[in-house]
Amino acid sequence: MNIVNRIDELRTMLTAEKTNGKTIGFVPTMGYLHEGHLSLIQAARKENEIVVISIFVNPLQFGPGEDFDQYPRDIERDETLAREAGADYLFYPTVVEMYGERPMATVTIHERTDCLCGKSRPGHFDGVATVLTKLFNIVVPTRAYFGLKDAQQVAVVEGLIRDFNFPIELVGVEIKREEDGLALSSRNINLTSDERTEAVHISKCLFKIEEAIASGIIPEVAVAEGRGYLQGHITGTIDYLEALSYPELKPITDVRETIIVAAAVQYSKVRLIDNVIITHEQPRG
Repeated sequence: MNIVNRIDELRTMLTAEKTNGKTIGFVPTMGYLHEGHLSLIQAARKENEIVVISIFVNPLQFGPGEDFDQYPRDIERDETLAREAGADYLFYPTVVEMYGERPMATVTIHERTDCLCGKSRPGHFDGVATVLTKLFNIVVPTRAYFGLKDAQQVAVVEGLIRDFNFPIELVGVEIKREEDGLALSSRNINLTSDERTEAVHISKCLFKIEEAIASGIIPEVAVAEGRGYLQGHITGTIDYLEALSYPELKPITDVRETIIVAAAVQYSKVRLIDNVIITHEQPRG
């Protein structure tokens, strides 16, 4: 596995790969890799001849008072995991390498950000879109892989690729979970033992709502019942628990459309997100 820190060096290497006709799968991450990230690398490995993973804790997507400084980092561990999962290139740039002293231009997202995480994190998805625009232009992948745990992010990336005409296939990969159902996250390490024990009720709540909607209960009622369940089983603060159309992230007008039921819970040192995506043909989580 090649570990690259400079943009020009990575471009040179990947240009040679493309000249040889090789397809490139790209997995952008902020590091502290877990099984969810590894499943993205493995999916990219199956579908492409070259796999690139980036590790960059992007300051533009963290708001004031958020956990940029506390975000877990362990590059040596990540290098080992990425290599074992089958990555060919690991791109690990500095903030200065990516943005210089200060970025002159950034991307602004106008749709799909006024709800869920975007509602309480103004500017977050602008930061995500800005760094991904840069990374897509640096790597120019055939396919880009994102975990559906952050399904709002996947919806935003879908629009970004479409509107900016990136010649990239977006691949959303299903959520990886702990044995008890908790969605895997780099931030789970910041839960206290009591919080970790009760956090499983987030996914249990979502699965209950999914089952209720599949049985014919209207989403608004199912979500209200799920909120009651969640409030009775956790000490964290519910940031949101909503059902929306997907990927448009608009109020539901037809129960036959694809629906996302998403939740965010704030604990003492970490905010957890999770979701299930339901189609009228077959519910899935």
